Amino acid sequence: MSKPPDDLLPELSEWNNGAGIDLLSWIAASGNFRMAIGYSAVFWPRFKLCGDYIVREEVTSEEVRAWEEACNGDKREIEATMNHLHIADLHCATEDATRERILFLGNTLKEIYSAKLVWQFPERPCVVELFEPEDKDDLVGYQITFLQKKHAERNVKGEAGKPTKNAA
Repeated sequence: MSKPPDDLLPELSEWNNGAGIDLLSWIAASGNFRMAIGYSAVFWPRFKLCGDYIVREEVTSEEVRAWEEACNGDKREIEATMNHLHIADLHCATEDATRERILFLGNTLKEIYSAKLVWQFPERPCVVELFEPEDKDDLVGYQITFLQKKHAERNVKGEAGKPTKNAA
C-alpha cells in the first residue's frame, strides 16, 4: 500500500503550527482503539466457507439459501452480491467523502482482500473487483466485491461460458 497523496488528507499539513504531522502520528493523536477494532472488520475481515461459497463470517446458511433462490442458482451473482461492500457505507456522515478518497480506500481494500483470500483459501482462487459507477460522482456506487474464480467463469446454469450480470 502506498502513502495517500497529500491532497486526500490536507489536515496533516496543518498540525504542529503548520509543520505537519506524519500519518501514523496523526492516527495516534486522532484515533481511538474502539474505532481501530471496528475497522479491523473491514481491513482484515473474517471469512468462512458456507456450502460452496466464501462469505463473511456473519453470513448464515439461511441467507445463502435465500440468495440462491433469488438469483436462480447463479453462483457468480450469489457470491458477488453477498460479498459486496459500498465503500461510502463505511461512514454514514459522508461530508468528507470524495471520489479520490473512495478510490484510494477501494484500491487499498482490493489489495487487502486479495491477500487475505489467498492466505485463508489458497485452494480456492478468488477475483476481487472494485466497481466504479458510470456516473463518477455517484459516490455510493463505488463497491468492492469478491467471488471465486470458478464462479466468475460460470453462467446461471453453472456451465462455463459468458458471465452473468453482477447484481452487486
